[in-house]
Amino acid sequence: MQARGVQNNLSNPFFSIILPSYNRTHLLPRAIDSVIRQSFVEWELIVVDDGSTDDTRDVVLSYVIKDDRIKYFSHTHSGLARTRNLGLKYANGMYITFIDSDDEYRTEHLSVRHYFLAMHPDVDLLHGGVTIIGNEYVADKFNPEKKIHLSDCAIGGTFFIRSGLVEKIGGFPLVDYGDDAVFFERAKETNAVIAKIEEPTYVYHREGTDSMCAIVEREGMEALKIFQGGGKAVTKKNN
Repeated sequence: MQARGVQNNLSNPFFSIILPSYNRTHLLPRAIDSVIRQSFVEWELIVVDDGSTDDTRDVVLSYVIKDDRIKYFSHTHSGLARTRNLGLKYANGMYITFIDSDDEYRTEHLSVRHYFLAMHPDVDLLHGGVTIIGNEYVADKFNPEKKIHLSDCAIGGTFFIRSGLVEKIGGFPLVDYGDDAVFFERAKETNAVIAKIEEPTYVYHREGTDSMCAIVEREGMEALKIFQGGGKAVTKKNN
């Protein structure tokens, strides 16, 4: 798997934001624009294209040429965990966070987290603070036939991870479903300082039918495994 990329020169921002995407041209502008609108400006955005066959590259490069904080990388379709891990490889920030291609930030999202982390410099992993639009229940990682409320989940898009903790854990585990939950458990095992924030500035869109959670709920784990690149191509499109 060889990564290809276009990047601008930006070193040592406070936040590195990783945006993995697979065939989401119709939603990417909403996610990227929400980052650009942030009141806190010391960030870099690393868009990692998971082998998309649509116009993802052209859409992202139209932003790259206008904002030197945005980078673009792509690799062969490999699934969400590997795509996140490729983004981690190129991250320069003190803290690393995420935005899924079908989600968005409220304007104050980064500034609220920056203030919290400045006030609590011992925190290694900050999470929480989400607005859910759509179905608030998802398939349980341990029993996909069971539904659990998102308030009981570790939502990876809300993670703000100190770069040293990423190196200690070694990135996201290569599992088909729930890599953020496994990462969270591994962080606890390292005795990392973990904090939760309540300001709901991460907007988690659940009204669509093409998300990974929706695939599991509708078609089961085998369909998701295929979608993640572990079998024949399918028409479901999301990361």
